[in-house]
Amino acid sequence: MEAPIVAVTVFPDGARVTRRVTVTPAPGDQRVAIGGLPLELDRDSVRVDVRGATQVLWVEVAAERHSQSPDPAVRDLQRAAEETRQLLAELADRTAVADTRADLLTGVNRRAASAFAKALTAGEIEPDRIAALSDSLSEQLTTVLAGKRELRTRTQEGDERLRALERELAERRAQREPDRQVVLVGLDGDTDGDIELELSYVVDNAQWTSSYDLRLTGDRLTLTWHAEITQSTGEDWPDCALALSTARPARTARLPETTPWFLDRVRPPMPVAPAAFGAPAGAPMPSGVPDGVRARSARAYTPAVEHGDTATTYRPAHTVAVPTDGTAHRTTVAVVDLATVLDHITFPAQGTEAFLRATATNTSEHTLRPGRASVFHDSEFVGTTSLDTWAPGEEVELNLGVDDRIRVDRELVRRTAGKAVIGTSRRREVRYRITVGNHGRRPTTVTVLERIPVSRDEDIVVKDVTCQPTPQDRTDLGELTWRIPLAEGAATDVTVGFRVDTARGVEIAGWRD
Repeated sequence: MEAPIVAVTVFPDGARVTRRVTVTPAPGDQRVAIGGLPLELDRDSVRVDVRGATQVLWVEVAAERHSQSPDPAVRDLQRAAEETRQLLAELADRTAVADTRADLLTGVNRRAASAFAKALTAGEIEPDRIAALSDSLSEQLTTVLAGKRELRTRTQEGDERLRALERELAERRAQREPDRQVVLVGLDGDTDGDIELELSYVVDNAQWTSSYDLRLTGDRLTLTWHAEITQSTGEDWPDCALALSTARPARTARLPETTPWFLDRVRPPMPVAPAAFGAPAGAPMPSGVPDGVRARSARAYTPAVEHGDTATTYRPAHTVAVPTDGTAHRTTVAVVDLATVLDHITFPAQGTEAFLRATATNTSEHTLRPGRASVFHDSEFVGTTSLDTWAPGEEVELNLGVDDRIRVDRELVRRTAGKAVIGTSRRREVRYRITVGNHGRRPTTVTVLERIPVSRDEDIVVKDVTCQPTPQDRTDLGELTWRIPLAEGAATDVTVGFRVDTARGVEIAGWRD
């Protein structure tokens, strides 16, 4: 019997498919065969439930051999591809005949020209007769050449159609295999009335991943959580009861962040043996600050959610049919309204862009899964970022892209280098001026990040650090932070200066303006 698919639960790696069929039993023990199942199903996962006054005696999984694919869509594609190949073969034959005829007419026309000239000179043929014969040959050759052009056009169209059919068949590669699996179910024959069998099994080559839309409208930020479902299991899933489970059976746009600025003595290179463990020599140090991308409060659209001990299952209100073509099919999992605080952040030493940032807390019941997020300001797409796993109650930062209305400039306004009076040390002095201007239509707070160098050698000393205004935060690693409120149209300056003294004969490594 055929049992249609009535429900699918998709996992991050795999899916559980449920089929259902109604059986009218005859007297005596019965054997029901449910065929057309994918070859890749996990035999150990097959389960059969029965509703009715009977019981399941045994269940077996066996191979079902076919001479051709039992899938009607695949058979139609294969039939169309074969018909196209036959048409191309016929066109190739007709093109060969046309080529031969064109060569023949061209040769006859060439020889006839010489014969006509001799006959005309000898007075053996009238000029009008020669003109008529010449016109007839030319007309036949023109017809043949026009036919060749038409054959070339039809051949090109046939090649394009065949390639399209082959691409579609390649997408259905799991269905192209003619063999299938069949589940055999033994039923107790002592029953009255119809019984309903429900068959479920797990297949690989299916998954769902998360993607997001972050849309800023005024001060309101909305997050839409999408599920991207792909599968190439060998069977098409109809529009049926769809569930998304976090269970696992059996480039990011970066917000600016400071890093330590170290100064050290230049030392001659030393041969180093390969390290057995850890990073290779010269590998960059980790920043210690993870990428931030974040959001808050569920509203608008909420799916049916079932929380288990180790997994959560979502049942979207809007289901989708998912063919076995390996392409992504999207459905909405949830829409979350974010009550958020907006500000800006910039690290001028790294780049003069100012990023719009939102700080929010996930007050929904959802643990948002990692995925890429498309950022929109109203209807304008401004870029993409990435969301890490975001648990309920967790406060995070969202990068909403570069805001060109906040202008930032960093200028080196002082640089000197010379010797101290006693001549035993060398001195360097620098001062930077950072200008931040708000050219937007609303007030904002701009977080300015800067850094001063940190010495790792006793003969290199950083001193006379001056900051105007005084930063709100300063760390032992030289990281400086200002939080500057700016009204609409306002601008302000931040200056940072310092002096570096080095002992005689010491060269600095890591210096940069």
